[in-house]
Amino acid sequence: MNWEYIWSVLPRFVDATAMTLHLAFWGIFISLVLGLLCAVITTYRIKPFDWIVKGYIELSRNTPLLIQVFFLYFGLSKIGIKLDGFTCGVIGLAFLGGSYMAEAIRGGLEAVSKGQIESALSIGLTPLQAFRYVIFPQAFAIAIPAIGANCLFLMKETSVISAVAVAELMFMAKEIIGMDYKTNEALFLLVVFYLIILLPVSILIRYIERRMRGAKYGA
Repeated sequence: MNWEYIWSVLPRFVDATAMTLHLAFWGIFISLVLGLLCAVITTYRIKPFDWIVKGYIELSRNTPLLIQVFFLYFGLSKIGIKLDGFTCGVIGLAFLGGSYMAEAIRGGLEAVSKGQIESALSIGLTPLQAFRYVIFPQAFAIAIPAIGANCLFLMKETSVISAVAVAELMFMAKEIIGMDYKTNEALFLLVVFYLIILLPVSILIRYIERRMRGAKYGA
């Protein structure tokens, strides 16, 4: 292991980490918004959009992210729509993540008891107010473990975006291996920086889960 070389390429991995976090942030944010919208549509069977959403979920969950990104990057350019690698990466992550978030949030919405909903309506809340103040907070608390797992999943899936020349962590590791033949050093740094990103997020998610459980049971 060449520690001097590792130190020399450290700034490049820091930059790649920033790109990875940028990709992950936008991919997760958009997938949460998309997932919430799809979950509401499928839970309440809002026609005709429910069938469209179900089709999207099946398509998204049953095709690899790499194929989705290649379609955006190479396929759309054939019909005159040219997107840069970062944009394709964000759209691909959001497209994949939206379906997983939708199922997680849908599970939370369906877990809220009918008694809670009926009580909210009986005190004069409108259906929209009942959803905002009673149903959604409980559903979100229930869905937190699944949403957290999906966030970690999407952060790791950013490695796929290296295939369209986005300089995130995996791209940087492959570049070092290809240019300088420093396989051990590149893989070591790759593991270290993924741990630096993912471990705090994992700890934060567990903390939020415990807080949510405590709030639910009055602890």
